[in-house]
Amino acid sequence: MPMKSFNAGAFAALLAGGVAIGFAGILMRLSDVNPIASAFWRMLLAAPVLWAWALATARIDRAAGLRTELSPIVAWSGLFFGIELGIWHLALHYTTVANATLLSNLAPLFIALWLWLAHGERFSRGFLAGMALALVGAVVLIGPSATGGGTHLLGDGLGLLSTTFYAAYQLVVKDARGSYSTARLMAWSTSVTALVLLPFALWMPGPFWPASMAGWLPLLGLALVAQIGGQTVIAYAFAHLPASLASVSLLVQPLTAAVAALAIFGERLGPLQLAGGVLLLCGIYFSKRGHT
Repeated sequence: MPMKSFNAGAFAALLAGGVAIGFAGILMRLSDVNPIASAFWRMLLAAPVLWAWALATARIDRAAGLRTELSPIVAWSGLFFGIELGIWHLALHYTTVANATLLSNLAPLFIALWLWLAHGERFSRGFLAGMALALVGAVVLIGPSATGGGTHLLGDGLGLLSTTFYAAYQLVVKDARGSYSTARLMAWSTSVTALVLLPFALWMPGPFWPASMAGWLPLLGLALVAQIGGQTVIAYAFAHLPASLASVSLLVQPLTAAVAALAIFGERLGPLQLAGGVLLLCGIYFSKRGHT
């Protein structure tokens, strides 16, 4: 790619967004509310900022012929993301931050599986080899939890389950992006996600409200750092970078999560888990290169 076409600002935004999302698990662990409640507050506190952005650009959206109303496809995106986020936050309650974050990066492989089953899309040998490598890495990563059993295995299983709904969310958002601006789409989707999570946050054992004013800080961090500073910034970067380069964000998120979890919680990946994580990330990276 010629250097003049390389968008350095978008690439920096991509890396910053990946780092921001990498802190999502850390901030959830630092909160004093139940796991589903932390996911709910993440959405609810981010929604006003996103709606302010959406309303500020409403005239531009209408001039461009973009939709501004809530439609079924946007509602589906909020539903899928709500289920994914709830399961993933619950997974963080049972397994390590690194494991949950690594397993969540399997979403591109589930997307590829859907494209093959539903649309008969064919993939290169490089993609298939990368996918196989990623699956081997996932098995190696979960291996110690499977042999030891207990809550870690449950957490890893929930982390793996969350990726299927995250894949569904990404597929729906991809379809909606052609008729909605990023601001309007994220404002609607985030609001629907908050509504989906609310009854489960109230039903789940554990506090729903933070115990003190200081307890709001991790929740604000989830909203501003992970939801807005992470997902929104990456959405901007994806629009200005080739997909093969954008896959670098997959490497930044779990690396950030693993280093931060080690520094804050003392969570260490054993040699086998570390090898599995490396295989998983390399497999996803090469499969995305083989698909683009």
